[in-house]
Formats: sequence, structure tokens, C-alpha cells
Amino acid sequence: MASLRVHPDRLEIHLTKAEKTLALRREDIVVPRGNIRSVTITDDPWIWIRGIRSPGVGLPLVVAVGTWKFRGGKDFLAIKRKRQAVVIDLIDDEFSRVILTTNHAPDLIASLKLGG
Repeated sequence: MASLRVHPDRLEIHLTKAEKTLALRREDIVVPRGNIRSVTITDDPWIWIRGIRSPGVGLPLVVAVGTWKFRGGKDFLAIKRKRQAVVIDLIDDEFSRVILTTNHAPDLIASLKLGG
């Protein structure tokens, strides 16, 4: 499971080696805090998926890791099973949205000082 670190100026999403391999990605994701528009907690992250996988791995209701491209841009997903996740909407960034399974969603929202 990806680990999240909140800094005064950025949110760092540190992917595990397995997640990087499945997503065909070498680097972790770093998002400037000013690019975060909203953060939402969801109990069903699968309904938030849009577009087609490119590149990444997707097995419905089991795992989705990688980039999903859609007409308006692309999203990054690291979803495992049907567990609680955060949906991070972004502006002016590599991704339009990042969706991550996490056990610490309320803590993330509190540390970012965003409503969700």
C-alpha cells in the first residue's frame, strides 16, 4: 500500500516496489499542495474509475494500479480490493485525479486541512 507524507508545500505519495512495477513507473508521485483542489473519502473507489488503463494493471474489484487515460486527461490509481480510499482532485498537475486505498483517509484530510 502506498504511503502518504504531507509536507508544508507538497504531498508525497511513495509507491511500493510492487506498485511501481505494476504501474510501469519509476518515480513516486509528488503533488504541490496548491494543486490539490479537493480530497474525498470513499468506501467504493471502483465507481470513481474513468477511462482506459494505459499503462498499468487492472483486475476489477481486486486491484487497479497505474495510469487511466480519459478524454480530459489522466488519473493515477492504486486501489486494492473494496477498501476505503481517498480521491484527490488536482489542478495543473500531471494527473487530474489520484485515487489511493488507505487506512488513514481521515488523518490525511485533517493534515491537509481540507474539507472532505
